[in-house]
Amino acid sequence: MLDHGGRRQLALVEERGTGDVPWVSGRLVGELDGGRLDVRASHPFTGADATIADHDTIELLHEATGARLEIGENLTDPGGPARLLPTRFNRHTFWCGQSGSGKTYALGVVLEQVIAHTALPVVIFDPNSDFVRLGELNPGASGPDAEALAQRDIRVLRPRGEGAAGLRARFRDMPIASKAAALRLDPIVDRAEYNVFVQLQRETSLADLGQIVAKLRNGGAEGHALAERLENLGLLEWEVWARDDIAITDVVDARPDATVVDLGGFSTPEQQLVVALSLLDELWARREERRPVLLVIDEAHNLTSPTLDSPLAVAVRERLVQIAAEGRKYGLWLLLSTQRPSKVHTGILSQCDNLALMKMTSPSDLVELGTYFGYAPAALLARSPWFRQGEALFAGGFVPIPTLVKMRTRLTPEGGTDVGVPMR
Repeated sequence: MLDHGGRRQLALVEERGTGDVPWVSGRLVGELDGGRLDVRASHPFTGADATIADHDTIELLHEATGARLEIGENLTDPGGPARLLPTRFNRHTFWCGQSGSGKTYALGVVLEQVIAHTALPVVIFDPNSDFVRLGELNPGASGPDAEALAQRDIRVLRPRGEGAAGLRARFRDMPIASKAAALRLDPIVDRAEYNVFVQLQRETSLADLGQIVAKLRNGGAEGHALAERLENLGLLEWEVWARDDIAITDVVDARPDATVVDLGGFSTPEQQLVVALSLLDELWARREERRPVLLVIDEAHNLTSPTLDSPLAVAVRERLVQIAAEGRKYGLWLLLSTQRPSKVHTGILSQCDNLALMKMTSPSDLVELGTYFGYAPAALLARSPWFRQGEALFAGGFVPIPTLVKMRTRLTPEGGTDVGVPMR
């Protein structure tokens, strides 16, 4: 706290100087007036007495900003609970940490709080089955947070699931461009086949790929070529197609509290991309409805890497770039989790207003983070190589001030914990 002539302000110290006259620099958080903190007010000063804020002042900060989601313990003085602002998940979030930092576990802590305490629907793209047990409580989990979480509608969709638990995409509902990406059709290079496919989509409402192949067999040379393409790519055998069953778009359209999309288990990686693309296309096509949803993408480099080059992968990445740039005003918000910032397309990374950083030892990655996330104090970013497992820096709009946090204990089991070394 800064005291200047009886007027007090709360400030975050970011750098300390040494020499004949000690000094600090940082940012002003707000003005203290009696028993309240005004985070929109500040006043200039030429010198002030600085003291460490007490717990009551930090509580005033949480109250003034609306920070309600308790995620762990504040590692900086004066300590106490660390909380996030639920209202600021209406901005894109980047979550980063190297392997072994506790990234997935910590992300689960935050998702538990969002699901328990907000009405914001969450869709989790889960390639490693890390969040498939999000609807279960750990033995002994109790308290208001656990009770709230137990009441939430959490659905898990799996490739081998039956009925409403199956992870499926409906081919007939996908845009022509996305269907063409699945068929690896280029409108210029494969113009004859592409044109046959476009005409077929206009003339018929055939939903099953087998029906489409049968019709193509009765056509000309281009139709035969397109039928051979479908068969050679094995699309008819893909288990991802919903046909007349429930598709992922049907489930998410009902807006359960959380939908875990278990992408692991498909026989080919292309089917993961089909599921993601079909849902992202649907959400974007209906964006004017302005129905909020938080899209959590674990191992985000699988869908957002700038090096992805297959037609399906490019289509998914470009849709995410579009959502990152324009989706915020429609209620389409991203939370991207990965090991390195360089693995995420810059058109997505540059749109993130929230940062959660766990242990990161790569100097080049830390420089890149400092470039994109200028609101994160450089001195705190520089501490990342020495973070212990489960420690993180939170910065941006969803935290009252940049904060170092020791994450709290999970209420639900982590689905993909590390395999231990067997002992004799």
